Amino acid sequence: MVLTLELPDSIAQALSVGGAADLSRKALEALAIEGFREKKLSQYQVGQLLGLSRIEAENLLARHADLYDYDPAELHREADRLAPLRPTENRA
Repeated sequence: MVLTLELPDSIAQALSVGGAADLSRKALEALAIEGFREKKLSQYQVGQLLGLSRIEAENLLARHADLYDYDPAELHREADRLAPLRPTENRA
């Protein structure tokens, strides 16, 4: 699918600090990130869309989205379960 956007010149100029190709890339990244946030795209699909490796896609999403969307209560339960496994400081 080919997608074409029409922007007023003043807005395009304001957004295209690195040039038109950079603006096209930013628009594609924004689409991918929003698709991930809305749970419409997986991390793998984001990587495919942007031509990124798994690690590059993970890094991009970590900067722009809640990559690991945990409920705070879930984190507390996990911490409580792991507490008995924590080494004691006064072991001889």
